[in-house]
Amino acid sequence: MVEILTKIFFIFAVIDPIGSVPVYLEATKEFDLAHKKKIAIRASIIAFFILLFFIVIGQLILEGMSVSLDAFQISGGVILFLFALTMIFGDGKPEDEKNKITDYKHVTTFPIAIPSIASPGAIMAVVLLTDNHLYSIEQQTLTTILVLIVIGITCLILLMASHLQARIGSYGITVISKIMGLILASYAVQSILSGIASYFANV
Repeated sequence: MVEILTKIFFIFAVIDPIGSVPVYLEATKEFDLAHKKKIAIRASIIAFFILLFFIVIGQLILEGMSVSLDAFQISGGVILFLFALTMIFGDGKPEDEKNKITDYKHVTTFPIAIPSIASPGAIMAVVLLTDNHLYSIEQQTLTTILVLIVIGITCLILLMASHLQARIGSYGITVISKIMGLILASYAVQSILSGIASYFANV
């Protein structure tokens, strides 16, 4: 049970639903309430299938390129760590992704579904969490279900986005996003250390 809660918390941190609130509000500001709800639901569905795609074949692509497990762990950890640093020291997920909005007619896929929900960090995280060499089919299935649960929570948060931002404000959302970045950085460093230790153990 503790392992499941830990995984949920990690997936929540890497997807960072709270950080997607300002992006969603900015992207949907020209739409009425009904359209905003549709966008939140559709974006969440699209994001889940993007992550599911990488859960299923992400590792197969890497292995087809003859990437070893140790190299995958280290490189994945480095990418996650760099992504975490942008969350901690950068303008933050909300401002960075709000600035990318150029077409308000097609905001469901970009930037809400990707990269706000299904971010590069989230994609790399789900691939690492469903590594065929480390996890059984049952464990990978459980991780996929947990990803679906977090995406469902994300959808609910987006549907309540206006009320949430009114309660905690833009500054509060930025602080939460940076805390999520710290958690993600810790996991990334652990992944790097595990990959290095495994490599030298097999040398």
